Amino acid sequence: MAAEDKIENGLDNLAGKAKEAGGKLTGDDRLEAEGKADQVQAQAKDKVDEAKQTISDGVDKAKDAISGIKDSLKKD
Repeated sequence: MAAEDKIENGLDNLAGKAKEAGGKLTGDDRLEAEGKADQVQAQAKDKVDEAKQTISDGVDKAKDAISGIKDSLKKD
């Protein structure tokens, strides 16, 4: 996952926590719920970014394996 994405998602999560706390403090149920939703969205973005990275790593490994097989076949 790119560092920028991780930072952005972390900031979104913190903003959600601040909204939630503000909503609790003022008794604003809508703001509190919005803050919780923002946190869930930030966490979901993190999971998607992690999945993208895992897939990208797997593709790179597969490419390396295929390249190795090609190289070994050329030697024979």
